[in-house]
Amino acid sequence: MENVINFIKENFNTYLDELKDYLKIPSISTLDSHKDDVNKCAEFAVKKLKEAGLTRVELFQTKRHPIVYGEWLGAFGKPTLLIYGHYDVQPVDPLELWNNPPFEPVIQDGKIWARGANDNKGQHFVHIKSVEAYLKTMGSLPLNVKFILEGEEEIGSESLYDFIKQNKELLKCNAVLISDTGMYGKGIPTITYGLRGILYTEIEVVGPKADLHSGTFGGAVANPINELAKIISKLHDKNGKVTIPNFYKDVLKLKPEEKENFRKLKFSDKEFAKQLGVKELQGEKGYSTLERLWVRPTLDCNGIVGGFTEKGAKTILPSKAIAKVSMRLVPNQDPRNIAKDFVKYVKSLAPKGVSVEVRVLHYGYPIVVPLKSKAIEAAARAVSKAFGKDTVFIREGGSIPIVVEFMKQLKAPVVLMGLGLDTDNIHSPNEHFHIENFEKGILSSAYFIDEFSKS
Repeated sequence: MENVINFIKENFNTYLDELKDYLKIPSISTLDSHKDDVNKCAEFAVKKLKEAGLTRVELFQTKRHPIVYGEWLGAFGKPTLLIYGHYDVQPVDPLELWNNPPFEPVIQDGKIWARGANDNKGQHFVHIKSVEAYLKTMGSLPLNVKFILEGEEEIGSESLYDFIKQNKELLKCNAVLISDTGMYGKGIPTITYGLRGILYTEIEVVGPKADLHSGTFGGAVANPINELAKIISKLHDKNGKVTIPNFYKDVLKLKPEEKENFRKLKFSDKEFAKQLGVKELQGEKGYSTLERLWVRPTLDCNGIVGGFTEKGAKTILPSKAIAKVSMRLVPNQDPRNIAKDFVKYVKSLAPKGVSVEVRVLHYGYPIVVPLKSKAIEAAARAVSKAFGKDTVFIREGGSIPIVVEFMKQLKAPVVLMGLGLDTDNIHSPNEHFHIENFEKGILSSAYFIDEFSKS
């Protein structure tokens, strides 16, 4: 084990250069104009898995973007670990807000700046390098390893859902390791055990058959933007509660021990507000900020489109208006049931002067991973060794829908070993990843392989 750790430290600068090459590929999965770049990125991942020493590496074509698979199965009688990551990235708009070009990685202030640095190239690359360190120093691994890297996580993982269902034997494992979450704070080793689910919808309000002059027709017909605003305003009450009927019906209550764990984390509302650049926090009355972020369901309007939005003035009553509305769901809430209630409720709020259509774009289930598993316990010991501190256990407000599918189809526990920070600007301009977390992430992965092999 000591040889492996020394090898990682000695070759770290090489790993950093390789990560830069990975980040230079603009693998934006949602844009058809980058389809060739996504394929190029998949081929880069194949190359790195082969260089790491895996005995089988294969590129599986799908209806959209390739899935990369790799394996080393030379540890007879030992556990099998499946490592997941995604090589696709978010779009970079608005480009003018980036300090450096998003696909020209820059190392500055102890961080590597580029799109995908944290989400998720940097985070899953740590596992490729830790496996490589074992194979190049020891000639083998103390357990069996499989990799699955997808190119559609940022657009819903549709191809991967089908792939998992059709390849259960290929992906059979004793645990799934995912680094696509965050740390509680700088230098604090963290294991995430809960994620919220998601329900993403679109509300379209249609009024007159065409845009109308607001002077000639204003006051005589319903304005779709005004009516949409009224609908949105009625989705919460004065205490911040969502008003959809049955919305809270199945919400899993927080256990006393979890509440005590949240208290021990000593979360600061004041520091959090300062970090976000807001004067004060707000949310559902009667709950702490961590409870609102991690264990309570939410509803948010993500965007509104309608009418005239260019510079200057144009006096119209728009023909239609659209709002994007998402809900973050918690354990025991079923997004399909919530969707039905949401559609019915929104339509009940509309006046007769407009028509309303509600579309469900996608959804994913929430999850809580049992802390009492050999894989979680091994991971906690591993990150504690790498960072030199006690591991904390948290839940997160974000969603990784594929986690539920792994557990459902493979019947294996999932370990969420996050290495990013809330301040890393994922999905935003100037995304970055701390060099320290990249290095200690590789060490954490190496320690986990050793720890889990003994279980």
